[in-house]
Amino acid sequence: MPPGGKVYRGDRTIDGCVVTVNGAPLPEALEIRAISPDGFEWSYEGDGPAQLALAILADHFGDPARALAEYEPFMRRVVANFDNEWEMTSEDIDRALANIHAGA
Repeated sequence: MPPGGKVYRGDRTIDGCVVTVNGAPLPEALEIRAISPDGFEWSYEGDGPAQLALAILADHFGDPARALAEYEPFMRRVVANFDNEWEMTSEDIDRALANIHAGA
């Protein structure tokens, strides 16, 4: 794990999509907004990827309001482009958000 940061990982298994943060299951953030009744997904734009984007950002920021404000563009620009297996660090997330804000 990077110093002071987190590592988010996703994988498709025989049991479905598995997403972890520092090796522990990533909470779905349903208490912030229940977007997907079917849990996390990625590699396209939709409810499952939106729930994943919200959950990653809620965990990353520790701020539900900020996660709600940022999750849609993060889903479109980042989560929709994940491969079947993926990994992102806190630094990767900050860089992706900076690019989104810069219009890159």
